[in-house]
Amino acid sequence: MGYDTITRVEIDKQGRLLVFPTALKFPMIYREGVEVHWDDSVQAHYSPKPREWSYGRWLRHILDTAGTLQLTPETEWCNVDSTLKAELLEAAGHGT
Repeated sequence: MGYDTITRVEIDKQGRLLVFPTALKFPMIYREGVEVHWDDSVQAHYSPKPREWSYGRWLRHILDTAGTLQLTPETEWCNVDSTLKAELLEAAGHGT
């Protein structure tokens, strides 16, 4: 299976971390029993609101579970401040 880029990373009003792939869809990902879900209405993966795990750990978990997603310099960041963005980039292996 090929790789897909992530168009946007967002924290929604419910506190979920949403990861929007460019093309690949994963509607059955929840069957993995890993708390990574697919929201068909917005076409994005999402995690529950962090409880024990940080947003960074959830992003790493989404990337590992999907196995095909990559952040790019063009990835948009919505409702993510600079400190959290740095944490997420580090978790994804893009840290400085």
